[in-house]
Amino acid sequence: MTSNYKKVLSYVLKGAIVIFAFWFVYRKLSSNENLAAFNNLLKQIPLQEIIAVLGLVCLLMLLNWGLEALKWKRLIARVERISVWRAIESVFCGLTWAVFTPNRIGEYGGRVFFLSPKRRIMGVVAMAVGNIGQMVLTNVFGAIALCVFIYRFEPIDYRLFYALIALAAMFCAFFIIFYFNIKWLNGILLSMRFTRKYKKFYSILARYSKKELLNILLFCLARYVVFSTQYFILFFWLIPEIHYLDIFMMVSILFFVQSTLPSLDLFDIGVRSVTASYFFSYITGHQVAVIACTASIWLINIIIPAILGSYFVFKLNFFGSIQRN
Repeated sequence: MTSNYKKVLSYVLKGAIVIFAFWFVYRKLSSNENLAAFNNLLKQIPLQEIIAVLGLVCLLMLLNWGLEALKWKRLIARVERISVWRAIESVFCGLTWAVFTPNRIGEYGGRVFFLSPKRRIMGVVAMAVGNIGQMVLTNVFGAIALCVFIYRFEPIDYRLFYALIALAAMFCAFFIIFYFNIKWLNGILLSMRFTRKYKKFYSILARYSKKELLNILLFCLARYVVFSTQYFILFFWLIPEIHYLDIFMMVSILFFVQSTLPSLDLFDIGVRSVTASYFFSYITGHQVAVIACTASIWLINIIIPAILGSYFVFKLNFFGSIQRN
């Protein structure tokens, strides 16, 4: 392709991505009854209090994705050196792509197009390592929270409960051991003839030391604490009679269930609302407030960042490295 043709095609692709993302967002927001319920709840609360609480939750959203950008910068250091700002740009750009793709698969493309062309596939592998770290914490905390939930609200025979605890312990141990030995996956891929020829792309798996993986996991833990705190603030604000430990238990279960189901970010709110409504019904009768809190977190953590990220889409160059100022 000529350079002019590539330039035109690049602008068309960028415009299509942004238009598609905004169309999806508009369609979902315009028909979302949960956000309308949240708006009705806010009418009963003083404006200054609303601004303070929602402002704090939005600041935590920026902290959440800022931590993700720092994690991404550390992950990709084995592939290509990037600045903190460039990491932030790629994270928010990825969120715009993720909003209309199943299981957030577009987030990979949105990020790696900020890397040099020859390093993009390795970038996908590096990002997968970070996502596995986040998944480890989601599964470990979720399994523990489910055991506590069953003990408190679904009494079963003690022998069956002990068996459940043993199963949960093995489940958690598997994910932790696998994560800290991610290089095993490199060995497995090398052992298969049809994947061996692609070893230059996934060989990065063998480069992460246990210390580096621990540092990545600490970033994942910080993010987990931040978005758990967002839920805690809204639930404790609107339903103050709920005990704070119950909120963290239910939120951990909510994250765990969400991670096991295929979803699309824009339609994920339905899964979140149904899951939250079911589990929180054991500790509160304020179902409207529960669903409204869940919908507002979805709006703040997914939709707003996707809108912000649309600006960074136009900074991409699909046929080369990122356009630099």
